Amino acid sequence: MSEVKKIALWSGPRNISTALMYSFANRSDTAVVDEPLFGYFLKHTGVWRPSRKEVLATMETNAINIMDTLLNPPTDMPVYFMKHMANHLIDLNLDFLANFENVLLIRDPKDMLLSYSKNVKEPTLLDTAYKMQVDLLDFFTERGMPYVILNAKNVLLNPERQLKILCEKLNISFQDSMLEWEAGSRQEDGIWAKYWYDSVHKSTGFGAYREKDQELPLNLISLYDECMYYYAKLEQLALT
Repeated sequence: MSEVKKIALWSGPRNISTALMYSFANRSDTAVVDEPLFGYFLKHTGVWRPSRKEVLATMETNAINIMDTLLNPPTDMPVYFMKHMANHLIDLNLDFLANFENVLLIRDPKDMLLSYSKNVKEPTLLDTAYKMQVDLLDFFTERGMPYVILNAKNVLLNPERQLKILCEKLNISFQDSMLEWEAGSRQEDGIWAKYWYDSVHKSTGFGAYREKDQELPLNLISLYDECMYYYAKLEQLALT
């Protein structure tokens, strides 16, 4: 087993997960990978995404092969940061997570749904990943495994403080370079970047938090209520 420190970020969609990937990629000691389980998820579930055909044509979809790469990352760097969507773990044995430093990244469901529904018009609870994040929380708690929960709002309100606390929890040094990066794409970006990454490609750091004042459309109210049930369990445990 590789001695690389493996950090797994388990996010939901339309969060700051890509910005966090860029933040870690800007460290001097870290390699990153963008949603390595996406191909498996699409093939296993059959769900639609704007990049579905491209992902299935280019990504590994065999879970065993993917796990082997994640557990033995192809890097000489001492830190390996994996950006994941939590729902990509569907129907997988979670025991392999004991080999990772696990971080859950959450966002207010209203803000997430308003953003996500621009690309996926009728999202489902599975799409949002909140239930899987709570399943992960239960898994970690039952086994006494360490974990960290980040709330995107708190990160945007004070990136330096939140990242310093996160690095301390992960037992790695904080680097100032985590707060800034060059605008534009990265070679590690998933093939789906053209559908989702426009804002982060224009950024040079974490943006300011802005609360959305738009109302949810009626077709999302029921899903929002479901999401809030799970989000409330996670929010109370997030770093402050």
